[in-house]
Amino acid sequence: MSGTLVLVRHGQSEWNLKNLFTGWRDVDLSEQGLAEAKAAGQKLKARGMKFDIAFTSALMRAQKTCQYILDATGQSDLKTIRDKALNERDYGDLNGLNKDDARAKWGEEQVHIWRRSYDTPPPGGESLKDTGARVWPYYMYEMQPYVLRGETVLVAAHGNSLRALIMALEGISGPDIVKLELGTGVPIVYRLNADSTVASKEVLEG
Repeated sequence: MSGTLVLVRHGQSEWNLKNLFTGWRDVDLSEQGLAEAKAAGQKLKARGMKFDIAFTSALMRAQKTCQYILDATGQSDLKTIRDKALNERDYGDLNGLNKDDARAKWGEEQVHIWRRSYDTPPPGGESLKDTGARVWPYYMYEMQPYVLRGETVLVAAHGNSLRALIMALEGISGPDIVKLELGTGVPIVYRLNADSTVASKEVLEG
């Protein structure tokens, strides 16, 4: 068996709360999101989890979630790499819009396709496939080497960048990965084999 990869979707953001498309907009955590980030840290601390390195996106909500987790595990000063390759999917013209207003403008069916299809991007934005095209090489070249050396890696990112990563880890198809729901602030602990395949997966809910 090789190393450990811990994935955490950031806690609820202020725009999650307001039902807005957030994408690359740099919004803060809500009060609930702060509590979720701290709770994620406590769950990992209770497991005796210690990290060798952390990765997060260029967006504040993921960075703060990452920091709260590291604070809880007594690793506030751990080396943390921030990169836009792990950013949320860019929703393009939908960024900042209320989801109900978007449905009124473009229609329920079209907005559903943009949100839940694998390879149809919204106007000016990215599909999940596009998001994967930046997440996958970043994982392979920047993160995976640490795991394959037997280290423990924390990744605090976003619903869609993590979906893309999970798709690669578990070999999930495009149509199936868009159905995967990731709870905010819920750690997913993967143990990987030396050949990079998944040995075990545990979702730390509740």
